[in-house]
Amino acid sequence: MSEVAPTVEVAAGLIVRDGKILIAQRLGNVPLAGLWEFPGGKRKPGESFEACLMREVMEELGLTIAVEEQVASAEHHEAGRQIQLRFYRCTILAGEPRILECEAYRWVAPAEISAYQFPPADLPLVHQIASGQRIIA
Repeated sequence: MSEVAPTVEVAAGLIVRDGKILIAQRLGNVPLAGLWEFPGGKRKPGESFEACLMREVMEELGLTIAVEEQVASAEHHEAGRQIQLRFYRCTILAGEPRILECEAYRWVAPAEISAYQFPPADLPLVHQIASGQRIIA
């Protein structure tokens, strides 16, 4: 009988301003440290994906956001876990990004996004954005 890998559910935001996408660099003391990612994080039990994303973006960057439609999803197996990601288009309602629970942040043009190193689970979406597929408004 095979063991079922635990599932981690993650919400991530595509936050766009002036045609650029907000990305954040993972802290140095967490798995995949130093890689860049779309802001977001793990969903807590009983929490909606949208509430998770609003909470995580506030914790990481100090932004109040509106979570709009889901634009992509991905599944990835790593370190004995199944990662299920949902990506949502988001709008900033209040605040400017601040470095709170990340090493750095950047606003990057879609054509420049592939110059940044992302976790494997984010790569399909990164490639779609870099190739010019219309995912973001």
